[in-house]
Amino acid sequence: MIFSDRQYAVSKEQLTNLRNAALAIQAGGAKLDWLKEIESNALQSQIADIQREMAEYDFLKSGATGFTEEFAFEELPRVLIQARIARGLSQTDLAEGLGLKAQQVQRYEATNYMSASLGRLMEVANILGVRVSASYGAAEERSEGAIYAWSDAGSVEWNKFPLREMAKRGWIKGNDLAVSARTWFHQVAGPQFATALHRKKMHSGNAPNEHALLAWQARVLQKGQQDFEAGLIGEFSLDDRWLDQLVALTKDSNGPRKARDLLGRNGIGMVVQSHLPGTYLDGAAMVAPFGNPVVALTLRFDRLDNFWFVLFHELGHVFLHLYNSLRFDFFDEEDGHQGDQYEEDADKFSLDHLIPQDTWRKCLSRFALTEEAVLIDAEKLGISASIIAGRIRKERNDYRLFSNLVGSGTVRTQFEGMME
Repeated sequence: MIFSDRQYAVSKEQLTNLRNAALAIQAGGAKLDWLKEIESNALQSQIADIQREMAEYDFLKSGATGFTEEFAFEELPRVLIQARIARGLSQTDLAEGLGLKAQQVQRYEATNYMSASLGRLMEVANILGVRVSASYGAAEERSEGAIYAWSDAGSVEWNKFPLREMAKRGWIKGNDLAVSARTWFHQVAGPQFATALHRKKMHSGNAPNEHALLAWQARVLQKGQQDFEAGLIGEFSLDDRWLDQLVALTKDSNGPRKARDLLGRNGIGMVVQSHLPGTYLDGAAMVAPFGNPVVALTLRFDRLDNFWFVLFHELGHVFLHLYNSLRFDFFDEEDGHQGDQYEEDADKFSLDHLIPQDTWRKCLSRFALTEEAVLIDAEKLGISASIIAGRIRKERNDYRLFSNLVGSGTVRTQFEGMME
C-alpha cells in the first residue's frame, strides 16, 4: 500500500522502469521464448501490483470515498490508513494531531499498527472520523470472548457503576457519587477509557458487569501508574528468559510478595486488587498508558497454587498476545474459557513454565497420590509443593486431595493494605 505522496512518486518511477524492462524483453531476440515469457509475466505481475496501489491512492486522494460507516475492529488498521489519505492528511499532519513524531506514525502504518495500543488506535480513529463497531467476533450470550466497550462519551451511564462500593473503598467521595466517579475516572485513566477507547476481552463462565469491570481496571491502572512514577517498574522487553527466577521464587514462603518486585524490575507492573461484585475475576493482563504491561490479580482464591497458576497465565498473555496483534486487554476467570485459543495458549504457557510437560510426565506423585511423593517431586524440581498438588487436583478434578499442601490462606496476608 502507498502511504504518502513521496512513496507515490517512487512507485510511479518504478512503474516506468518496469514497463521499459518489459519492452526490452520483448524486443530482445537472444533468449529462448519460454524464458522470455517467464520474465515478462513476472514483470507484468509487478506492474499490475503497482498500478493497483497507485489507483487506490488516487481514489483515496480524490476524496470520493467516506468513512462515516462503522467498520469491524479487525479491519481498523487498513481503514485508518485509507481514511488519513482520504482526509488529505500527511503522516506528519496525523502525528501532530496525536502529539507524536512523524516517524512514529510511519512505523505504525508500515507495520499495520501492530505496535499501537487500543487507546492509540481509537484516538487515531476519532481524529480521522472513523467509527468502529462495538463488538468483536461472535460474542455469545455467555461472556466467553466478549468485548466490552462504549461507542461515545454519552453512552457511559455513570450511575450504573458500583458507586457505593467505590466510595466504601475510598476511590471516590462526595454528595453526587456519579459525578465523583466521572471525575475520578478521567483523572486516573483518562477520558479515552470512558469512551470505548479501551477494549477488554473477557473470558468467564459468568455474565460480568461491564461497568464494574471498567471501574476495576481504572483502579488497577491507577496503582500501576503510581508504581511507575515511583520507579518500581523498569524497562520492558519481550525476553522471557528471566521467568526461571520467578519459578524459583515459588519455593520461597514470601514468594508472592517477592514476585511483584521481580516483575517490576523486568518492566511488568503487578497489581493486587480485589475484584468488585459482579466481575468474577481472577486476573487480567493489559498495557498501561505509560507503555508497559501490567498484570493484575484479585486473589479471589487465597491459595498458593492458584496464585502461581494465574500469575503465569497472565504473563502468558503478556508474552504471547498483548504485543502480537491488535491489543486487547485480557480479563480472566480461571474456568471460564473452554475452547478459546488465547486462553488455551496462556494455560499452556503457565503449566509448561511451572513444570515442563516432559518433566511432569516423569513425576511419581501423579500416580502415587501421597503427600510424601508430592514433597519429593517438589524438592527434586525446586518448586513449591503447592504447584504439584494443585495440578494433580485440577487434572483429577478432585479438590479434596492434598488440601494441606496448596497453601490455603497464605497469599492475601502478604499483600495486606494493598488490595483496596
